Amino acid sequence: MILLDSLKDEVKKRSQNDVAHDFQHIMRVYKNAQKICKQEKANTKLVLSAVLLHDLVLYSKSDKRSKNSSVESAKKSKSILKKYGFSEQEISIISEAIHDHSFSQKKIPASMEGKILQDADRLDALGAIGIARVFATGGSLDRPFYEPNDPFCNQRNPDDETWTVDHFFKKLLKLESLMNTNSGKTEAKKRTKILEDFLDHLKQEI
Repeated sequence: MILLDSLKDEVKKRSQNDVAHDFQHIMRVYKNAQKICKQEKANTKLVLSAVLLHDLVLYSKSDKRSKNSSVESAKKSKSILKKYGFSEQEISIISEAIHDHSFSQKKIPASMEGKILQDADRLDALGAIGIARVFATGGSLDRPFYEPNDPFCNQRNPDDETWTVDHFFKKLLKLESLMNTNSGKTEAKKRTKILEDFLDHLKQEI
């Protein structure tokens, strides 16, 4: 669609200088969402528009405002959507999907469009690309790979603000059980197995 191509161009100009949340991240989530949309009943135009705009505002993980990134992105999306002629109802669905999709919001989106955005975004935190993103983020924040005395959180609560590998236990390994759609769950299961295999190999090496 010409409209989506225009939105892509707009978002690319605004994309963040964060390797885990850059324009390529948005395009991977876009691809995930397209696949899910084929299996689920949803308005593809609204889903993909929400995907393109879901990271308009992005605070660093070390910033206390980080938990509000999706809230700010939802607000900012409205003026962009108006500019491209979306109706008030469409804007409401898209902005609400963006607002609620984030893991930190601890919400299940009300609309199918929001559920698909959430699943598509979470899939990019899993699998091989998920592993790459974890360590890219950890490196950018100067976090060590793992806590040397208990690397896999067997006897302590995960602290992913200090140790990179802890993020697997704090968040990533939980995502499969939180997926909304059947197609999202199927893909999440495959990608979670990649995380588990990685951790098994890591245990043998350290």
